[in-house]
Amino acid sequence: MSNDMEKTKKNIIAIGRLLWEKDLASVLNGNISVRLDDEKILLTATKMCLGLLQEKDILLVGLDGQVLEEGNVSTEKLLHMDVYRNFPEAQAIVHTHTTFTNAYFSQNDEFNATGIEAKFWFGNIKAVEQKTPSVTETRGIIEALKNNNVMVIKNHGVVAVGKDLFDCFLLIQSLEDAIKVDAISRLYKKSGSSSRKKKDVSASSKKYKLFSQEQIDEIVRLVNEDEKMQELGSQTNMTMDLAVKCNEMDIVYCFQFKKGKIISVTQDDEAEFVISAPKGIWRSVFNQEIDPFVATTQKKMDLKGDFGKISKWYAPCSRIFELWLQVPVE
Repeated sequence: MSNDMEKTKKNIIAIGRLLWEKDLASVLNGNISVRLDDEKILLTATKMCLGLLQEKDILLVGLDGQVLEEGNVSTEKLLHMDVYRNFPEAQAIVHTHTTFTNAYFSQNDEFNATGIEAKFWFGNIKAVEQKTPSVTETRGIIEALKNNNVMVIKNHGVVAVGKDLFDCFLLIQSLEDAIKVDAISRLYKKSGSSSRKKKDVSASSKKYKLFSQEQIDEIVRLVNEDEKMQELGSQTNMTMDLAVKCNEMDIVYCFQFKKGKIISVTQDDEAEFVISAPKGIWRSVFNQEIDPFVATTQKKMDLKGDFGKISKWYAPCSRIFELWLQVPVE
């Protein structure tokens, strides 16, 4: 066994133990994998206690489905292989059957994070239906992971994808903690419905061409005419340059803000803050399929600039992103 493979197996063992100790894995449920290269992964065996993994319980598997070491690999082999094949950037996958998350989604189809940190980590989560004990159809899972690095399979469990195993662990733990807080908050609620308020914006029936001048003009109009935005911008003294860039189209628009109002738009990418992303991600953002903060946190969008500095403008930036929802794209 090579040193790299031995080190990777030890990392899988460590994450399995951490999941177990934090009550994010139980009984003989859950599976973990790591990409070794473009053709091979390491994947845990079937019916393993993730808290007591040994190196012999982690098997070498080809992305063609061939098991390259003796042993019975996880029954979720198809899930892991299809995720790696569809997401070349994915380096690790963790799938567990977390208690509170499973309980919540047994009664609900969607979870909207209310805590600020949870909004950054994962935002809105929708469950994908499944009718078999193990995953036999991955299409819904793949679609969900295009917009979020963590997703839920209804009445089954959570799947997290990341640049490493600890990244996956944090996503699963953050979701489980957020749902615990949601459940406990309902116990403290004095009166009224437990359903969350909907955003006070409504999407336009008109669809715009992505990054067209017409779309940019509409964004400027909405921001500058929105009373809430102007109030938040003035209160926080939101004065900065924010550029948005579509990678494939090589198009940049730089919005110059002064106390929350857009005073000019240029095509200069030398702004204080630059948000860039592939065309598909931008389309998902404008069509309410992915939260911009989540996309930035999960590296689906790239933010250049001092994230700590922009955080002081969290409230007006959130309002800007809400207003974006009124300019859906084709």
